[in-house]
Amino acid sequence: MDYTYEIEAAAKGYKAICGVDEAGRGPLAGPVYAAAVILPEGLEIEGLNDSKKISEKKREQLFDVICEKAIAYSIASVDAKTIDEINILQATFLAMRKAVEGLPVKADFAMIDGNRMPPLDIDGETIIKGDGKSPSIAAASILAKVSRDRYMLELDKQMPQYCFAKHKGYGTKLHYECIEANGISEHHRLTFLKKIIGDNK
Repeated sequence: MDYTYEIEAAAKGYKAICGVDEAGRGPLAGPVYAAAVILPEGLEIEGLNDSKKISEKKREQLFDVICEKAIAYSIASVDAKTIDEINILQATFLAMRKAVEGLPVKADFAMIDGNRMPPLDIDGETIIKGDGKSPSIAAASILAKVSRDRYMLELDKQMPQYCFAKHKGYGTKLHYECIEANGISEHHRLTFLKKIIGDNK
């Protein structure tokens, strides 16, 4: 992983290039998170990679390093109710837009992980598997993932019957068993649970 994409954008005249990624598109419960990060040109952060490829402990360590060394960063989320109202793709776009607009240093170019461009008021590009190619996107993936996991751990304290600390809201066997035993909570995405809702009617 190197700064090839950031350097290419800078060569076109862009000054504040942010990487953007999301966490939590797939779970049955909890918000979807997104983060935007502007890193100093050429900054090397040891161990930086796609958040899914590193351990939880390492992600937590990198979270602090990124927050300390980034020129600017912003983290945003969209809750389950809104996900149900506007669908997960639009909710992900909304979280990404909120993250970019929340940057304390205004970005003029956004590099988005994936192949779909959210509606932004700045220029940008999509990079498939960008969280393994661009340090800026990798940093954003870690901030989004760690922030969402921390939220789900807090939710677990409030609602231990759903075991959110163990599955983080994803559709594991344990999670489905918890829903079966306790019903659907306000933090669940109803549009992701149509089969269960249908079975219980």
